[in-house]
Amino acid sequence: MNRTSLFNLGAGVALGAMMFASQTLAQGLTGKVTSEAEPTMEGVLVSAKKEGSAITTTVVTDARGNYAFPADRLAPGKYTLAVRAVGYVLDGPKSVDVPEGKAGTADIKLSKTKNLAAQLSNAEWLMSMPGTDKEKQFLDGCSGCHTYQRIVNSTYEAEDFRDNIFKRMGSYSPGSMPTKPQPLLPGPRGERPAVNAKDAPAAAELLARANLSQGPTRSYELKTLPRPTGRATKVVITEYDLPQKDWQPHDVIMDHEGKLWFSDFGEQRMGRMDPATGKVDVFALPMMKTDGSPKGGLEISEAPNGDIWESGMYQGGVYRWERATGKVTAFRIPDQWQTPSTQESMVSPQHSDVDGFVWTNDQQNHSLLRLNPQTAAYEQMGETKDAAGKPIPGYGMPTDLKNRPMLHEFTGTRIGWYDPDKKIAEVFTTPFQGSAPRRGRVDPKGRLWFAEYRGNGIGMFDPATKEIKEYKLTAPWSSPYDAVAANKFDEAWSGSMENDMVNRLNAKTGEVVNYLLPRPTNIRRVFVDERGEKPVLWVGSNHGGSIVKVEPLD
Repeated sequence: MNRTSLFNLGAGVALGAMMFASQTLAQGLTGKVTSEAEPTMEGVLVSAKKEGSAITTTVVTDARGNYAFPADRLAPGKYTLAVRAVGYVLDGPKSVDVPEGKAGTADIKLSKTKNLAAQLSNAEWLMSMPGTDKEKQFLDGCSGCHTYQRIVNSTYEAEDFRDNIFKRMGSYSPGSMPTKPQPLLPGPRGERPAVNAKDAPAAAELLARANLSQGPTRSYELKTLPRPTGRATKVVITEYDLPQKDWQPHDVIMDHEGKLWFSDFGEQRMGRMDPATGKVDVFALPMMKTDGSPKGGLEISEAPNGDIWESGMYQGGVYRWERATGKVTAFRIPDQWQTPSTQESMVSPQHSDVDGFVWTNDQQNHSLLRLNPQTAAYEQMGETKDAAGKPIPGYGMPTDLKNRPMLHEFTGTRIGWYDPDKKIAEVFTTPFQGSAPRRGRVDPKGRLWFAEYRGNGIGMFDPATKEIKEYKLTAPWSSPYDAVAANKFDEAWSGSMENDMVNRLNAKTGEVVNYLLPRPTNIRRVFVDERGEKPVLWVGSNHGGSIVKVEPLD
């Protein structure tokens, strides 16, 4: 459900794009980035944060090494500066004053870092570690809770990983992070190791070769991705810090009024933010279980009537914020379908106006459930299967225009189109082998756009032709979690859990622009606001306690 932007980008951002190119209009802060090794440095991210503010604005240097902040983004005051350029650190200046009525200036000097390992993204660690891509694929289950820095800087030996670490890591809820672990209850989920027994010995040996268990010096070369160039430098990125740093904004959406809503993957709350001010309102979600089940929600979505729904994960149900009253209601799954591992990861109210039903799932047994909000009654549809009786476990499950779930087989390669009357799914296989469709959205034309997490691509299923078209992403280890169309612009967008980039796909030409974000950013849901003259992408920094806006200037 794509929304148009709260802002009219025609005045502010269009002026920003013009001055970025011509340098003829007033700017808020300008300068050049240089180093002894590179007198001209394209693709350096320069960030400015005003003292006392929760908002950080970032631009990228052009082919001449120049940067320019649009004047309307930096109010007069003192700003702390930061940069992102792998292999380099900021020498100075570390701060700058933006005066009243004229542009501030700051020429920035960088020097080579003495600790390259501390700057590597997850993707760069995957590129650097010994072993093949296939051998390292299991690690994509680790980045949901923490970066690979914790692994590669550890001193655990192979038997430690094999006999202890894999088991312990598998016992935590996916809504955990190092500062806030949440153990799962005993049961199928809580007793499943992070790496299965068959693969554990080889995985343990690989990690022991990659970390510091053999001494302080690594036996392999550290590899890095190139800095942005060309179109990837024409962007303004704004990051809004949330009031609590432990907030995990897993899903971020914009409602029809232009307000942002976001879930918390590790706590019983949903949030609403005004993008004009950054002000956040918090709505508590009542506990549905008191047995120690992990807290937190995953998917958040707006219904056609404006109500906001959130899936309750291990709390065993879904929640609704009612727009007319502001009341939050919990819809708990009936006791006969509850286990310690019951997990409602998704909720799909997008087309509930068709028949009145809201869909959810139980990720543990791969069943679908249909809720009538008027009666609070659930209908158990059972495990999803195709006409031959073969199960198709769905993770993402947006509904089509007739309110039928479109299932993403994250553990395989298939898309399932579920018929509620027949209780079977018509199944379609992606051409990419091992694609792992994860999440996506149905566009106004009825086409399903989805992320291929292990296929490093974006897929599009057209129900009219019953064909799947795929687009390869150009950055290694993009590992896109979600994909969404920007139909007005013939584009699709995704975001990476590994390389700190968001991806902009031209659906006509297949061209991909990768925008690097200013700091490590674990991206899940992506949302495009396409009401303005250019698309605007919103994502949550799931481990960074912030919401990120990406505005291309072209």
